Formats: sequence, structure tokens, C-alpha cells
Amino acid sequence: MDLSLHGGYAPRYLIERMTKLSHAISKVIVDYYGEHELLRRLSDPLWFQAFGCVLGFAWHSSGVMTVVTGVLRQALTVDIHGICIARGKGRKSKEAKREIPRLAEWHYNLSSAKIKDLVYASKMAAKVDNALVQDGYSLYHQVILFDREGNWTLVQQGLNDRNLMARRYHWISDYVKSYVTEPHSGIICASKNSNTLNMTSVNSIENQKVSLELATGDITKLKSSVKKIGKIQIEEKIGTLDKWTRKNDNSPLDLSPDNDAFLHYQMPRRLNWNMFKKI
Repeated sequence: MDLSLHGGYAPRYLIERMTKLSHAISKVIVDYYGEHELLRRLSDPLWFQAFGCVLGFAWHSSGVMTVVTGVLRQALTVDIHGICIARGKGRKSKEAKREIPRLAEWHYNLSSAKIKDLVYASKMAAKVDNALVQDGYSLYHQVILFDREGNWTLVQQGLNDRNLMARRYHWISDYVKSYVTEPHSGIICASKNSNTLNMTSVNSIENQKVSLELATGDITKLKSSVKKIGKIQIEEKIGTLDKWTRKNDNSPLDLSPDNDAFLHYQMPRRLNWNMFKKI
């Protein structure tokens, strides 16, 4: 599925038909299996994609996310489907977590604890997919659907301005035992990136521990260590982390935009030590 970044809008006549059909299909699923089953299916990236095609949006593009969730927002009602939907996109990407308290209290009268959990899920999912899954895709769209019990499914999409592709991240409350250890129900994109730093992988547990230790430890020692790394010690042939981006023949550093190693392993030249103290 080539999720290319496409601009523009779906035709109005198509949106009207998709809204009616999504309303009916969702009602059948809820009537037969319950609200939780609809949440579960939407958390499956392949089912979500197929759902968009069945509704009539047959373009495998970034628009599947925008159009399908936009249609569901119009089609789903609490009285018939038992599900609320909040979304945010672009500059208003944080709207989703602002909408949650209003919808949860108005429609379900959920407890403050459950509302807090829903807002936390929205915030943490965005933080994880932007900061812990470093794959070159920046989030710009988030949608969260939840029922009267506080169960939720979250779908968000990121864009890569280098290859002009989109990537979709799917979550469901059933699978989230830990927000930082393999919490996704699925991730879908046209390609895999061999240079991704996935801090949510079980293989990154030790990396997580060290990162946390450095962030919460003695700032003076951390500052000293970073300065030592920055000094090129010719006698011992130990230099900066830049050496890991060099070729085996010690040729000059390739700083071109096409050099994946440079993009993914770039060592910051300056650090905000006041921020480290705040952390």
C-alpha cells in the first residue's frame, strides 16, 4: 500500500455515500458484536485500509486516514454506535486531547480517572510515535475513538517530507501494558526503514534504562562526559561520535541530505543544559 502524500479533497457526492455506508456497516458490527469489536477492527491497519476501499475511497494514499476518520466522525453517533470520536490535524493536532473531556463527560459521564486515562493515552501515543519511534515520519494527524467503558482505539499518521510518503500508527487499549514497550497494534507504510531507532522495542530495554539514568542523574557528570567525547584524542585515536558516520576508508564526512547515517546518528553540537536540570 503506497501511502503517498496527496493534497486536495474527496468529492462531496462520495463523502455523502461513504458517510451513509460507514454508518450502516458500523451499526451492523456493533449490533452483532458490540462496540468493542468495532474499536478492535479499526485498530487493525489492514482492516482499516480495506474499510476505506469498501466505502469507496479506493486510493491507497495518505487520504485514507483523513477521509475515513472524517467520514466516521459524521457517521458515528453515541445513541446508535455507542462510540465517541475526537480528532486533531495539522496545527490543530492537539485538538483531540482537548475534545476528550468534553465528549466523555457529556455523553458518558465518565469518571475523572477514566477521562484522565483517555487524555493520557492521546498525549503519550503522540509522544511515543514522535520521539521514541524515530523513523523519519512526523505526526500531523491523530484520531481517538472510545466507548462508555473507557476502552479506546487510537490512529495517527505521520509524514516524511523526504520521500513524500505517509505512515499510520494504530493503537488499542487492550494491548497497552506499557506505553514504552511495544504498545502498537500495528504500523503500516509502503516501506521499512533500516535506520529506524525504535526505543519501544523489547531489544531497547537496556537503552531505555541508560537514557533514563543519564537524564535523571548528575548533570555535572553528564556535562563532563559529553565534553570528553567532544575532544578529539589523536593519541588514542578516539574522536567524536561523528566517526560512526564515516566510511571505512576514513574519507571525509558525508553531510548530504541523502546520507541516512548522518540523518539518523547526528550528534547534537549544543545541548540545553537548563532543560536537563529541569528534567
